[in-house]
Amino acid sequence: MQKDIKTSEDVALLVNTFYSNLLQIEEIKPIFGHIDFEKHKPHMIAFWEFVLLDKEGYKTNVFDKHVNLPLTENHFTIWLATFENTVNHLFSGENAQKALLRAQTIGYTFQQKMKQMGKME
Repeated sequence: MQKDIKTSEDVALLVNTFYSNLLQIEEIKPIFGHIDFEKHKPHMIAFWEFVLLDKEGYKTNVFDKHVNLPLTENHFTIWLATFENTVNHLFSGENAQKALLRAQTIGYTFQQKMKQMGKME
């Protein structure tokens, strides 16, 4: 049986595996090709620690970091499917389910906000 997401190390494994998988997808590479992921990963880990482990310290507005990227609905579909596959491959349990639900909510919210702002059709 797989373990749940319980520690910062678990979150780091999730983030590292997810982005490693995501950046292998041709449709995604142009969107994130300019980002230094080694520099950015601590921020992503801190975000998911905040979401899943209630760890304090993350204060950045995640939406603001993504709003000007040339994202389409297909990018969100790929992002969510890759995230779900990564979580399901590595973990199971309450926090794993919480991660899946939060990712769905984040993806939906981002898309709706971007559409309202005219940033996505």
